[in-house]
Amino acid sequence: MGSPEEPREARVRLPQLRLDELLEELQARLDAARGTRDRVHSLLEAVLSVGRDLDLEQALHSIVEAAATLVDAEYAALGVIGTDGKRLSAFHTVGVTEEQIASIGPFPEGHGILGELISHPAPLRLVKISEHPSSYGFPPHHPPMNTFLGVPIRVREQVFGNLYLTEKRGGLQFDEDDESVLATLAVAAGVAIDNARLYEESRLRERWLEANAEITHSLMSGRPRSEILGLIAERAGDITGSALAAVALPMEDTGTLAVEIAVGMDAEAHRGLVLAMDRSLMGLAFSGAAPVTSTDVGHDERISLEPPRFEGLGPAVAVPIGTGEAGARGVVLLARETGRPEFSATETETLLVFAAQAAVAMELAERRQDAEQIAVLQDRDRIARDLHDLAIQRLFATGMTLQSAGRFIEHQEAAERVVRAVDDLDETIKIIRSTIFGLRAREGGAGTGLRARVVRAVGEAAPVLGFAPSLRMEGLLDTDVPGEIADHVVAVLSEALTNIARHARAGRADVALDTDGSEIRLTVTDNGVGIPPDGRRSGLRNMGERARQLGGVLELGSPSEGGTVLTWHVPLSPE
Repeated sequence: MGSPEEPREARVRLPQLRLDELLEELQARLDAARGTRDRVHSLLEAVLSVGRDLDLEQALHSIVEAAATLVDAEYAALGVIGTDGKRLSAFHTVGVTEEQIASIGPFPEGHGILGELISHPAPLRLVKISEHPSSYGFPPHHPPMNTFLGVPIRVREQVFGNLYLTEKRGGLQFDEDDESVLATLAVAAGVAIDNARLYEESRLRERWLEANAEITHSLMSGRPRSEILGLIAERAGDITGSALAAVALPMEDTGTLAVEIAVGMDAEAHRGLVLAMDRSLMGLAFSGAAPVTSTDVGHDERISLEPPRFEGLGPAVAVPIGTGEAGARGVVLLARETGRPEFSATETETLLVFAAQAAVAMELAERRQDAEQIAVLQDRDRIARDLHDLAIQRLFATGMTLQSAGRFIEHQEAAERVVRAVDDLDETIKIIRSTIFGLRAREGGAGTGLRARVVRAVGEAAPVLGFAPSLRMEGLLDTDVPGEIADHVVAVLSEALTNIARHARAGRADVALDTDGSEIRLTVTDNGVGIPPDGRRSGLRNMGERARQLGGVLELGSPSEGGTVLTWHVPLSPE
């Protein structure tokens, strides 16, 4: 028989063993609870962190960083879904260096696993990305990725984008707790994004209101129209982040638009252009009295791309300045660089309101100018009546008195002086009557200015040429150019376009007319066969003779790419 102490020792060791197991389990549960507490604390910190940022871009970056930290992922990304609901329009990453991004190439648009979350917006957890049916591999230089966790971000019940997490550190798999934490962060992210959007929209509205107030004040203070149009273009371009902003106004009785103002990228290619209503984005917006957008203005089949002027530009929108019964007063064109986001419906609507308010301000300013002009004309009529009824009558009476008195003057020299005085009075009456006529004169009929005549000449040449020449005009052509010189300009232009149609076999012609107040310059360029040495030159002689009569010069040139450049320039006043 064994010692009675042995069973007692076994009984002591057995409870001790169970106690150790219980203590270990308790410690594990305490560690789990502490880990859960720490994770909840980290989640709360992340929620507070993403909620602090009111700048949308910064908020999105904070969300990606918080997601990577919470689930201990090596790589994290947030893809923003575009307006079409099928592709990613923006991509924010954590864990990938700038050098790696540059070597990988363009950001993904939403194919493969990323597209899976777009088409099925629900949490997705994978042990190995390559084993999923939607996966089709990574581009060259992309870091290796296996484990994956993705959750959608919703803003006001709409899917804004998706969070993508890959490669949990330590070679572990993403688990249900990771998915739950990330889903909670996605809810907070949706609220943060919505707040940032609302803040951004309020700031934008404030900037639009400030721009409208500035334009209205400038108009009512009597600043020149060109400055006001430039202000409209600059403010609209700046607020919308556009690379190019332009304003075009209708040309009287021609059915065309003239680009009065262009600022930004390659503005010189747009400034002064005359555009057809049916072959330009601005013309379509003006004739339709509604905004017209383009996803790629440099390759839009609806508009004529001659002359080339949209290099490097992509999304664009043209908005009429004013609509309704009064009709459009002009058009604003905005274009962003290639690769930038398209103009959203909200942006277009806001721009339309801005343009409508600018049109109202322009209308009020014009009414004020009309009232001032009427006051001036009324004052002129009063002066003319006073001159006629008072000054002329008194001068006439004085002359009659002198004539009567002259018969009684016997001194010959005194009599001659009286006669000269009477003649002077008659001449003075003639001058006053001429002044009265000038005060009461009115402007001539509409559509008789040089600009309108040049547009008509170019339009009449289009059927003969087989294509519409491009036209660019700058300067105060209707104000600074005398009528005689304007007649010569139109004659030379018609002759030049006729020569191109008859002899050049060209497929393109460009017309440029500008004045700086001291000289007018007409340049006609074509891409035809050039002027042969033995060709007829009667038309050129006529144009040269017109230039010489006015003290100017006719110059001919041949560009390296072929064709002819005709330059006709004359001074506006004799030397």
